[in-house]
Amino acid sequence: MKESLDFIYKQQKELSTIGGIGALLGWDQMTYMPEKGIVERSEQTAFLSKLAHEKIISEKFWNHIEKLSKEDTLKSLSEKDKNVVKRLKKDVEKSRKIPSDFVENFSKATTLAYQAWEKARKKNDFKIFSPHLEKIVNLEKKYSTYIDLPGPRYNSLLDDYEEGMTVDVLKKEFVFLKKNLTNLLEKIKNSDFYQDQKSFDKKVDAQKQEELCNIIIKKMNLPKDRSRLDESTHPFTTSIGNDDVRITTSFKRKSALFSLFSTIHEAGHALYELGMPRGEYKNTAISDAPSLGLHESQSRFWENMIARSRSFWNYFFPIFKKKIPDLLKDINLDEWYRMINIVKPSLIRVEADELTYCLHVILRFELEVDLMQDKIQVKDLPVLWNEKMDEMLGVRPKNDVEGVLQDMHWSGGNFGYFPTYAIGTIYASQISKKLAEKQNIFEEVGKGEFKNIVLWLNKNIHCYGRLMTADEIIKKCCGEGLNSEVFVDYLKDKYLDIY
Repeated sequence: MKESLDFIYKQQKELSTIGGIGALLGWDQMTYMPEKGIVERSEQTAFLSKLAHEKIISEKFWNHIEKLSKEDTLKSLSEKDKNVVKRLKKDVEKSRKIPSDFVENFSKATTLAYQAWEKARKKNDFKIFSPHLEKIVNLEKKYSTYIDLPGPRYNSLLDDYEEGMTVDVLKKEFVFLKKNLTNLLEKIKNSDFYQDQKSFDKKVDAQKQEELCNIIIKKMNLPKDRSRLDESTHPFTTSIGNDDVRITTSFKRKSALFSLFSTIHEAGHALYELGMPRGEYKNTAISDAPSLGLHESQSRFWENMIARSRSFWNYFFPIFKKKIPDLLKDINLDEWYRMINIVKPSLIRVEADELTYCLHVILRFELEVDLMQDKIQVKDLPVLWNEKMDEMLGVRPKNDVEGVLQDMHWSGGNFGYFPTYAIGTIYASQISKKLAEKQNIFEEVGKGEFKNIVLWLNKNIHCYGRLMTADEIIKKCCGEGLNSEVFVDYLKDKYLDIY
């Protein structure tokens, strides 16, 4: 038994190390890597992916897991070892369904696809990216046949990001959301204030934007000696190691608010990464998030429930006034609060307001499900995208960059990923409601104090890692599972007051 335990912990440590190296290569590719480095980078990442996969599916690893999983042996293990073995068995069983050659090919395809996506965006031409995307879609279909969960193909893809979630459950939630969000949007559009509302469209120097972002994430208690902020085309967070989390933003968008809120969003992810269970669970399958929906709940909570609250700006607005006085001299706090919570259907998901954001996610979910069910083809995407934008939001992209090319996720083969943005948004509203019941968080926020919020999230969300599923954690924390009604109620209370 000791030999088996020693082996599985050694193997997990090595896998964790390979994962960190892969994350560093990915971060570098999206931030500082020279353009011509892409071919060798694709080979490097493919090699690491294949190496990790072969370690996961090795017979020796599996034999030790099986030995430890036998009923009598499992009973005799410590609680910690038992948790690790159970989680590992489930993960490795799934990985063993996937051939190593497939993993290598998939890694190469997605690395090259990301560069093609960037080039297609620069030239505003979906056709440059299209053949790469077709290859990825076919690989995703093949992957779903390996995993082979009951129901639509998409269930097998969704399960990688949101364990246990199904198309049927999401369709039910999204039908409710779509109806309520579009109805609420219509009410707001018909209000007097909507016709006269103004957005903050003044240009802020990139260096000043970065300075403002750093002021906020420092207050959020994101430790500078365990994290860093850089710039990329699309903001993201990645964990290189237990004490090395990287976040990115973009200072080149039209609105300076983009860099501000995307930085807060990514800092929420980073705080979760840094709050994972370490100690005895360091470098094990437990020290990770149980789902991307739960991960997203942390970023959406900070970005929307906290950073778009009046209390938040009671503290930060005077600081901003001192830092950019010329740009804010004619704006008061009430006007600023309305500006940062402006509701206006827009083309870009990451720039969408809090109310319309989930409609962008539902659009992608519907397209992905139809692609996997062979109801549509990759070449149809630009037209279908534009039609759905018009139908749901009343806006239509003028070009591919505003439409189908705006997200990088498909270039990475992340089919099944987008729904987690909506799931996380719903979870965030439930977490915020529960936290507000436990302590007067907005009084603390108004004083620029966030330590107690971080501690509460650590205790109620972060510390569990994968000891439980996301659904179990939310039920334990909030008293119920995924509930779109809580999110819709939150939106009504906030936005019907503003408008």
